Amino acid sequence: MSTIVKKYGGTSVSSISKLKNIAQHILEDYQNDNSILVVLSAMGKTTDELITLANKSSKSPNPRDYDMLVSSGEQISASLLSIILNDIGVKAVAYTGWQAGIETDNEHSGARISCIHTKRIKADLSKKIVVIVAGFQGINSKEDITTLGRGGSDTTAVALASALKADECQIYTDVDGVYTTDPRICRKARKLDSVTYEEMLEMSGLGSKVLQLRSVEFASKYNVPLRVLHAHKDGAGTLIKKEEKKMEGALISGIAFTKDEAEIMVKGVKDQPGVAAKILGPIGDAKIEVDMIVQNVGSNGLADFTFTVRRNSLKNALQVIEKNKKIMRYDSVSSARNIVKVSLVGVGMRSHAGIASKMFKCLAKNKVNIRMISTSEIKISVVIDQKNLEIAVQALHNEFKLEKK
Repeated sequence: MSTIVKKYGGTSVSSISKLKNIAQHILEDYQNDNSILVVLSAMGKTTDELITLANKSSKSPNPRDYDMLVSSGEQISASLLSIILNDIGVKAVAYTGWQAGIETDNEHSGARISCIHTKRIKADLSKKIVVIVAGFQGINSKEDITTLGRGGSDTTAVALASALKADECQIYTDVDGVYTTDPRICRKARKLDSVTYEEMLEMSGLGSKVLQLRSVEFASKYNVPLRVLHAHKDGAGTLIKKEEKKMEGALISGIAFTKDEAEIMVKGVKDQPGVAAKILGPIGDAKIEVDMIVQNVGSNGLADFTFTVRRNSLKNALQVIEKNKKIMRYDSVSSARNIVKVSLVGVGMRSHAGIASKMFKCLAKNKVNIRMISTSEIKISVVIDQKNLEIAVQALHNEFKLEKK
């Protein structure tokens, strides 16, 4: 008998008809004698609607009450699925996060799971009861409801799968797996049978919205096999697992990109030790995340310092730089919003040289100018003008023959 954790996202549970469809799929696994635990997100845009209500009620909602409010959406979907399953003859029980034994730290709206008490869940599973848990939530040491941040239901599912030593954690969504790149940008994009945790971490961090980054980190840490599947279509999906030594693996697994980029160039700073700290120190103090960094050596002892931030942080970053002009001691500042980051991802890069050169030649051949470059062991990222995004992704997909297995 296998223990399976199934997680369904908001679009997958947005109506009673969809919940009834999910119940039929659960019935099939239930009849195959599997132990099943289901984690649900809130229905459709319920969470967004609850957030809107909170913001209409107060400019600064009390964090404790805010979490109590936004966690209610998952409780609705969990209760409804349990009602439907019991109605078709499947024994089921719905739990809130705290009833399921999920304890977190005291941070509201971004809590981290500290432990899970599984005694109650295991007792139900042993009686062949389908356990349904409201995702995205837990309880802290003060016995207050906490939430895990947007997309936190993925983390709930992976954490429960780890605690139960489940055979697989299945993430059901509105796509049928992980693709070599976004099919909306490149029609030749191919669904991957499997990817490694490392590759999925890079893809999630670089803009792929298939899985929440924290859930992949959790799965990697505790070696939980993850499978991404379509909620309402049959198929094997994509398995996310640890890298196997015997596998050569594909050279490049995918192309990720993010449009949420802005570039800042601080011109005419002194070319001396400590200049980066003078610029990035105040930026960090303002809680602004910096991604790629380049310092160009100029002339007459002066240099240009360029870095990227999230697009919605650009205005704040420019204000911080202006405020600290006397400390940073620069000549001028320029910025650009119309940029994107495109990245090649693949564990095969570790054992193959020349990937970067091939990438740069391909982009040059297609007249795509590179503004910045960053590399890691399994990733090469470039910043380019946003107008060249589709050209770059399609050209690289063809160059590395990602449409072929």
